[in-house]
Parts: sequence; C-alpha cells; structure tokens
Amino acid sequence: MTNIDDGETSRGLETPKNPAVDDPSNTPSQAVDWDAEAAAFDDEPDHGLRDPVVREAWAARLRDWLPSRARDVLDLGCGTGSLSLLATEQGHRVTGVDTSPAMVALARAKLAGRPAVFLVGDAAAPPVGEERFDVVLVRHLLWTLPDPGRVLRHWCGLLRPGGRLVLVEGVWGTVSPVGIPAERLYELVAPLVSDAVVHPLGDDTRLWGRKVEDERYAVLARL
Repeated sequence: MTNIDDGETSRGLETPKNPAVDDPSNTPSQAVDWDAEAAAFDDEPDHGLRDPVVREAWAARLRDWLPSRARDVLDLGCGTGSLSLLATEQGHRVTGVDTSPAMVALARAKLAGRPAVFLVGDAAAPPVGEERFDVVLVRHLLWTLPDPGRVLRHWCGLLRPGGRLVLVEGVWGTVSPVGIPAERLYELVAPLVSDAVVHPLGDDTRLWGRKVEDERYAVLARL
C-alpha cells in the first residue's frame, strides 16, 4: 500500500521539476568541492544541529522514522555525521558513507567511541560488500545523482527483509530550483517497496532553524 501523509504536523509546497533528475548528464554535486565545504558545513542549523531546538526536532523525527529497537543503519551522504550521531544516541549501529574524506574525518571525530563506522566512497554504490542493513538513511543527496531510479533499486538491495528507506529531500530556490519534487521521488520509490509515505516537512521551522518557503519532505518506505 502507498499513500501520502498530509497530517497536521507535516505539510509541503508543490515546486517545479528538477532538471538534474530528468537529465542524467546533469549532476550538480560534481560542481561542489565538499572537502573545501567541510570545515564550515556544520554552520548551517540543519547541518550541525548545534541549536538545541533544531537538534531535538531532528531527534524526534528519527525516533518516529527509525525502528524502536537497536538496528543497523546505513547513512549515505553522511556529511559530518550529525544524523548518524542522533541515531547512535537512540541505540542504533551506524555505517556512514561519504565521498568527501574531509567530511568523513569530521564524522569520525564527532562519533568517536560510538558504535559507528565511516567510509569514504560513492553513496550511490556504497563500499559495504555483502553487509546488509535494517535502514538506509539519506538526506539531501538523491537529487544530486544522475540516475536516482537505478540508485534506489541498488539501495533496496542493501536492505534486509522488512527494511526501510528514510529519504529526506526537497526542492530549493524559486528562480532556478534544484532538487527532486516529492511527487517524482514517490513515483520512483513506490514500485520498489510494499509501502511508501510522503511526510512534508516545510512548515516545521524547528527542523531548519528558520522559516522556509520551498518544498522539503521525507519519503518513508518499507520493503
């Protein structure tokens, strides 16, 4: 069964299509030097989660989205590990993957001593061998990849039976918007899983540390 959740705590906005999703030759992430961005990456409220209100807002979402018991979480495009940290604080074991060595180094330092391993690699084809996971967690990454449908199929193959995808995405900007609309991502995910739900996130200012006007949402899916 598939559906869209338009509950009171999660609402979103309709936004234009993203050419990066529809044109496989258009890969915006390639234009960003993420190693150079790493040192200041956590300055954004929803990146570093330094504000207690923002941090607790994301922690509350993860409590809803992740299993209640300790499970193995694959955090793809993990950045500096902020969501990985929240997941370990909730009892989960995390493997994080990011293409940027500088981001991975910061994640390793941030989660030192916790049940977490961080790898440098391609999130579209993470270097995890035959290991399988209970959750694939992805935030603000899928829209940058040239063939999201193929990548989603691969990610589903990394899940154990009954596993879940947690995909946080959006569309940013109004003049030249970038991102992947919720409707498009839902269409890609739904045929691969037994259940998928879209949770709009744009009206929850606590998640972003400010009011936002663009489309932000999460797709939660179970095999």
